[in-house]
Amino acid sequence: MTSIQQALQEGIQRLQVRDGRGGEQNPRLDAQVLLGHILQVPRATLYAYPERELSVEQEKRFRELIERRARNEPVAYLVGEKEFYGRDFQVDARVLIPRPETELLVEAALKEARRRLDAGEMPVVADVGTGSGVIPITLALEEPRLPVIYACDVSAEALEVARTNCQRYGVEERVILLQSYLLQALPQPVDMLLANLPYVGTDELPQMAPDVWNYEPHLALFSGPDGLGLLTRLCREARQYGMLRPGGWCVLEMGYLHQEPLTRLVKSLWPKADVACISDYAGLDRHLVVRLPGSNQVS
Repeated sequence: MTSIQQALQEGIQRLQVRDGRGGEQNPRLDAQVLLGHILQVPRATLYAYPERELSVEQEKRFRELIERRARNEPVAYLVGEKEFYGRDFQVDARVLIPRPETELLVEAALKEARRRLDAGEMPVVADVGTGSGVIPITLALEEPRLPVIYACDVSAEALEVARTNCQRYGVEERVILLQSYLLQALPQPVDMLLANLPYVGTDELPQMAPDVWNYEPHLALFSGPDGLGLLTRLCREARQYGMLRPGGWCVLEMGYLHQEPLTRLVKSLWPKADVACISDYAGLDRHLVVRLPGSNQVS
């Protein structure tokens, strides 16, 4: 029989000589997460009871997961969950794995929503490109005063995952899932527009890690050669069809080279808009924040 300590040592050694180069290489953490998942215990328990023996089935499953991780399959897909804003969400190959920098988008949206709610407003909110639903679900849980949040995605498969996560946290009546290409299915203009759309350019393929390129859905990753295709179209649709109300607020997650071209685009569509940028944890431009003037005259 193999003990927890022995299994961890073997798993770490295998991941140190993994096949190919993964995006995030942390063999010790990966092995801990995978073994904790198999045993259904917190990682701390692994070191509290290192002598505990694995069953034959547990050992087999752990080695299978280690081999899959050695081939660069993301840990989040192997365990079926990813933590976001302090909560665990179901994820699988139908959806993009939530990134830590997207929590900054949520923080900005919460601040804006609370400002409006405290002022007596009841803002209409929409999240475009919702994927697993982590953004609207987190907003609904963190700010219960928001009655409805629209969550749009073009992928029916992604919306199935989002629906499961909505049910898990009991917000299925407040987070309204819509299968929609960008804004097409939105039933009304909104006060707050959030978007974490694909923003990776196909020109960036040679630099992508195997974890991402080989496993995460390309529909949720790529948007034309420079990554600006969908973000540009979203802004143009919002302006053309009046889907962002006067005085509206918008936050767009973007690539670190997108701040200047997106700012130019926004200013061409809404010359009187205020535009700001939020940096990510690495100090790179990551979110563009747009605030429209309160008058109906926005051009």
